[in-house]
Parts: sequence; structure tokens; C-alpha cells
Amino acid sequence: MPDVVSLIRVKRDNTRPLTDAEIAWLFAAYAGQTVADEQMAALLMAIYFNGLTAGELRAWTTEMIASGETLDLSHLSRPSVDKHSTGGVGDKVSLILAPLVASCGAAVPQLSGRGLGHTGGTLDKLESIPGWRASLSNEELTRALADPGVVIAAAGAGLAPADRRLYALRDVTGTVESIPLIASSIMSKKIAEGTQALVLDVKTGSGAFMRDQARAGQLARTMVALGAEHHVRTRALVTRMDTPLGRAVGNALEVEEAVKALTGEGPDDLMEVTFALAEHMLELAGLTASPAEAIASGRAFDTWQRMIRVQGGDPDAPLPAARHVRHALLAPETGWITGLDALAVGIAAWRLGAGRARKEDDVSHTAGVRCLAKPGDHVRRGQPILELHADDESRFAPAAEALEAAGTVTIGSAPPPRTPLVVSVISAADVADEVGA
Repeated sequence: MPDVVSLIRVKRDNTRPLTDAEIAWLFAAYAGQTVADEQMAALLMAIYFNGLTAGELRAWTTEMIASGETLDLSHLSRPSVDKHSTGGVGDKVSLILAPLVASCGAAVPQLSGRGLGHTGGTLDKLESIPGWRASLSNEELTRALADPGVVIAAAGAGLAPADRRLYALRDVTGTVESIPLIASSIMSKKIAEGTQALVLDVKTGSGAFMRDQARAGQLARTMVALGAEHHVRTRALVTRMDTPLGRAVGNALEVEEAVKALTGEGPDDLMEVTFALAEHMLELAGLTASPAEAIASGRAFDTWQRMIRVQGGDPDAPLPAARHVRHALLAPETGWITGLDALAVGIAAWRLGAGRARKEDDVSHTAGVRCLAKPGDHVRRGQPILELHADDESRFAPAAEALEAAGTVTIGSAPPPRTPLVVSVISAADVADEVGA
């Protein structure tokens, strides 16, 4: 029988891969409390430095999935397909995408999370809608997937429970950034939810978790390979997150913009990413509907309203609004905006109350930032570029500090070149040599 100290030494010294049996024993012993948190933390640090082989990662993810229940969606009359984003500033794509793809004939089981730091959480955004609730039973989730065909909800406590314990350890031991551990955390929950297909939106740039494009691509490839290993049709898009997506950053502000997008009034950059993801989701689901037509016809908006009502919300109720609004970030000169740093805007929204520093913190539904101008827009010297929203006026000063850093906004004498937001697309065929290793 293995012992945990020996396994820690194996990974610390990188002498050989852990076997499937050793990883299965480790997870069983950790669940049974015979492996202590400090021992698992030591192993996580060894993995942070030495990584996991493809075989180790496959076995590690399999045990994460097996630590809890899995959902069975095979009875649905619609093909199921989901999407996951690694998060960014102003990334309200899921709010639009899930009902949009459902209106085209798919079942979309969008199990989402909450925000931490400068990136917002889908559930936090939707909770700004009066009455809407994130927690659904498995029976409620199944009914919603039958009609209207979409649900955006919190993952149940029974899905991959080992992930919650491991993530809490990673969070306090500086091991969050490990690519294999990120991949297994995301994919264990997505595979456990029972979807037949999955499209990943891996963000890269200043406002993304993976700022470096090469590391974002590595994460995307790792997750696509894991999906293939577990018989989930998986594809990843690496997309740019150097500038806030759309013009709204913050919970109710982003819901408002998402509703406008569903009625055909979405900003070009937001719709570029949304339509790209929708087309790949529909292709993997074997559907040929047009996402643009679904919005133009009103089907997508109708599905949104039904989705909100099924989860107890009132889609016609006014969204909450901040008590105080103030202009910020004045243009330093006349010209064309060539850059607007997503990270600085995200931190400003967080300091206004839209995000949380710890998982236990509350968020403000009304706080956030509206971009009055973005790259490609012409501005005059002294013109405000951002609009800050908060219920507490004392939050404006720290938010403004985040925006005063050099390089938050750059002005040029000509419009910036048009750069596609989709950097690359990675399919199972692209990682075939990494599957089964």
C-alpha cells in the first residue's frame, strides 16, 4: 500500500510518474482524512514545480470526478453543449450565449461560479435580477434543460467535491497558477455535469488570469486533451482580454448590456466573441441554426426571459442602479484611443464594490464601470473615458487610484489596427498526440 510521504518525495524529486493506483489511493485517503491537508499541500507544491504527465493528469481528473456525483443528461431530447470561460473584465458572454445557443435547439447546462478579485462571476451578475436564484436541485435543473433548454446555476455540492478542498488549499499555498491543476479543476466539474460537448474560452492579456498567450494556449490544449480522454467533444478558443469586453463592467451593468445584446444592440467586440463561441458550440452539438438569426427573430431574447422566470427571477423588473455616478479617466490629449487596460478597469470596478477580495465577501449589484469610450473611438482632451458607479462615495477615490497608473489609456494620432479577438482555435485533432499518453 502506498504512503503519502513516499508519493510526495516521488513528485518532489520527479523520479517517475505516479501510477493510477497511487492516485486513486491518494484521493481515497484524503477523503477519509488519513492524508492531512498539510501533506496534500506539499504534494500540490511539488506538482506546481514539476507538473503532471498526461497519464497522471488523466488519472487525477478521473478521481476528482469520482469524488462525487455525476449528472446524466442522456435522456434529454436535445443535444447538450456547455461553455466555460477562464474569466475576464466585462465578460458577460455566458449571459448571452447560453440562451442564444438554447434557442437554436441545444440543451445548455451552464454551471457557473462567482467572481474573485478583478474578474466578475456569472452568478453574481444574475443575482442582480430581482428574485433570481442560483441554487437549483438536480430535478429543477433537469426540468429547465427540457424547457426552455437552458440553465445558468451554481454547481451542486455533490459535483467533484474534491475540487473544493483542493482549490481551498491551492488558494492559501500559492499553487493556483499550475496549469495541470487549473485544467483538472475546470474539467472535472464540466465532465461531471454530463454535457456531451464543451467549448472553452481561454482568455489571454492584461485582464485575464493567463496573461501570457503561450501559457493560455498550453492551458487550452491541456483541457481539450482532458475532454477527449473523458469522451466529451471539446474545443477551445483563445481570445484577447487586453481591453474590457463590451462597455459595461459590474453586475447589474453587465446584465443590462447582455439584455441589449440579446435584442440586437450588443457592442461589436462582445458580439464577435459571442457569435464565435456560439458557432463552435452548435457545430459540436450537430446543429446548423444561425445565431445571428436567433437574435434577429427574437427567439434568443424569449429564451432568456423564460430562463430567468424558471429560476424565480422577473426579467421585466428594473435592475438596481447605483446611488452615485461620477466621471473618471479624462483623455490626456485629443486623438484616437489606442489602448484601455482591462486590468486597471477591472480593479477599479472591484474597488467600487463589484468584486470580492475573499470568497465570503458580499458584492454590490450596482457598482461598476461604464466605458464611455474605447479603443477605436476619437476623444478630445479632457473628455471623460469612464463612468464610475457606486452606492458608497468613499469608494470613488481608491477606484480612481487604480485608473491613474501610466498606460491605463493610450491616445494616438490614428485609429488602432483592427485585431481579431479570437487568437486561435484548438480542437481534439490538434491534441491527438497528447491523448492517451
